[in-house]
Amino acid sequence: MSEEYKVKVEHLTKYFGDLHVLDDVSFNIKKGEFLCVVGPTGCGKTTFLNLLTRIYMPTKGELYIDGERADPKKHNLSVVFQEPSAMPWLTVEKNLRFGMEIKKLAKDEIDRRVLNMIKLLGLEQFRDRYPHQLSMSTAQRIIIGRAFAMQPDLLLMDEPYGQMDIKLRFYLEDEVIRLWKEMGTTVVFITHNIEEAVYLAERVLILTNKPAKIREEVNVDIPRPRKVSDPEFVKIRNHVTEQIRWW
Repeated sequence: MSEEYKVKVEHLTKYFGDLHVLDDVSFNIKKGEFLCVVGPTGCGKTTFLNLLTRIYMPTKGELYIDGERADPKKHNLSVVFQEPSAMPWLTVEKNLRFGMEIKKLAKDEIDRRVLNMIKLLGLEQFRDRYPHQLSMSTAQRIIIGRAFAMQPDLLLMDEPYGQMDIKLRFYLEDEVIRLWKEMGTTVVFITHNIEEAVYLAERVLILTNKPAKIREEVNVDIPRPRKVSDPEFVKIRNHVTEQIRWW
């Protein structure tokens, strides 16, 4: 396998009983790439991430990370789900520290990363509060901060901004792009929001309806920062929208 690929997906197929979700899907993700995956609701986008993290095992085919079979115990990956998943018994700051303490990072390094994330995500006034005391969007910021604080090689994001207001969504999209550029992380971002996909991605993977195949791969060669009013942006957004509406 070429060293330029972080993830290699080969003939990935998944059944749940008689339900055929993914059908012979093959593609590669380059190291450091920002890939967005879009498709009709319920087409199997989340199932793909769950196969990467081994929540599920493939029915056929395989996924490789850095040339080895995907194994979350072995690889440095983080996952951000749509639903807030902060630990309710820990404060905001302790939630941010949690993963790094499990990995036994040095205390001064944990302190530095936590302080950076608290400032970056505007959580200063919430650092000693518990998740149940926060709005849903603020609680989700904890999860995004916790994931980036781990400085993963591979970051999997499953519609992380789906429940946020538009202003906070744009803010966090810009922060994710900045962090991605700084850290060189490979990002796989699942979204049903086509504008979000075109705003974030270097490449957009369009899935068909179930059983999902790859309908098209769209390269987004638009300089950053991107403007949603840019004619080229509008052109790509409209094209992706039409491909999903094809059914």
